[in-house]
Amino acid sequence: MSEDGPAERTVREKRSLTPMRKTIANRLQESYQEAVHVTVNRTIDAEELLSAANAAEKTVENVDPTVTDIILCALSDALSAHPAFNATFEDGTHHLYEEQNVGVAVAIEDGLVTPVVADIASLSLSEMTTERRRLTERVQAGDYTMSTFKGGTFTISNLGPLGVDSFNPVINPPEIAILGLGRINEPAVAVDEDVTFRRQMTASLSFDHRVVDGADAARFLETLADYLANASQYV
Repeated sequence: MSEDGPAERTVREKRSLTPMRKTIANRLQESYQEAVHVTVNRTIDAEELLSAANAAEKTVENVDPTVTDIILCALSDALSAHPAFNATFEDGTHHLYEEQNVGVAVAIEDGLVTPVVADIASLSLSEMTTERRRLTERVQAGDYTMSTFKGGTFTISNLGPLGVDSFNPVINPPEIAILGLGRINEPAVAVDEDVTFRRQMTASLSFDHRVVDGADAARFLETLADYLANASQYV
């Protein structure tokens, strides 16, 4: 290579996108072209959430609820309190829905997909766990159709189990919001003029600023934090 020439590049491999990956790519491009993305972050105390998850192992029969399942219960209450987020934005109209059809992000070989758990407000913790697990296992086994991902009104993506502290999740169009969850850590915090260690996690809410504002998103996360501070009510 000459001193003034470009750096050499040797192609190691060419990979064509799978049909699933092409669909994901197109939807992400659509999301960023159409929506005005803004993300707000909040640190949420997770002590009661984890206590509730531990209690659920003993009190909920036939299934083993996870932290995600309890968060879904709290999310349902937060969506009920802030219905503008349980919505889509299509053809210039903000559609608010009665049903809370929440897409739960699942990693598969071809990428990230969001099977929709239908009408979560109508489900008990046991039913929530059973249905979420059924859908997760189906998509991981490749046993799904595109209808598995249709009809969503909100999406949640939890990268905490992969060691991620926080991230800016991408809105799943035509929905107007998505909640991203980071890992649970245990920093030192001040409590009643003393210092103690409390488990916390970061919640990141991406929203379409054409439809809702930052203050709305902040209030949504505050409500979610309040419900998670009383997570034992879901067990």
